[in-house]
Amino acid sequence: MQNTIVQLKDARIYQQGALVLQDVNLRIAKGEFTYLIGKTGSGKSSLLKTLYAALPLTTGKGEVAGYDLTKLDRRAIPLLRRKLGIVFQDFNLLTDRSVEQNLRFVLDATGWRAAGLIQRRIGEVLEQVDLSDKLRKMPHELSGGEQQRVVIARALLNKPALIIADEPTGNLDPETSDDILLLMRQLALQNNSAVLFATHDYRILEHFPARIIRCLNGQILEEEDFEV
Repeated sequence: MQNTIVQLKDARIYQQGALVLQDVNLRIAKGEFTYLIGKTGSGKSSLLKTLYAALPLTTGKGEVAGYDLTKLDRRAIPLLRRKLGIVFQDFNLLTDRSVEQNLRFVLDATGWRAAGLIQRRIGEVLEQVDLSDKLRKMPHELSGGEQQRVVIARALLNKPALIIADEPTGNLDPETSDDILLLMRQLALQNNSAVLFATHDYRILEHFPARIIRCLNGQILEEEDFEV
């Protein structure tokens, strides 16, 4: 389907040879914001890793951003990841480089060559996350919330079809968590990017409702009416 960014059908997901999730059927559309919940060890991270090809899909069917997960080779994986933005709980910023240099590193690594276009794109994403004045700052000079905004800016650089967020508010206080969540929802709308947002924070689900899928007992369940 043209409007589909993620499609898994009858998939089985393995981690180090052990079956983690079975009979996985999942569809995420362009621009759709979806929560992914489940206890530690329930398979959330394994599902996300399968979507960005850190784990191979060997059973069932799977397609992400137009790439068949069952047919990916080493050359195709970087091409898939250029269509994805990935946001982790641990910021994974290069601590010896400024905000600008962190973003430039990603653009260099993904084939951007024109200096003017690089500079313009860095300015655009920093404006989107309200950090235009932090261009020259080092990561240690930023608050936790600001660092996560840099990570989101980094994820936006290549205009991703899908943003995968693995516990992005896990290290943040509730007020900052709300700011980051609202920012990601706003950016999903602006950029028509789908967002799959894994979280343990059920308070967020209560205050900012959206579609929910849950990893439970080795399966993925759709939550029609979620109650904390």
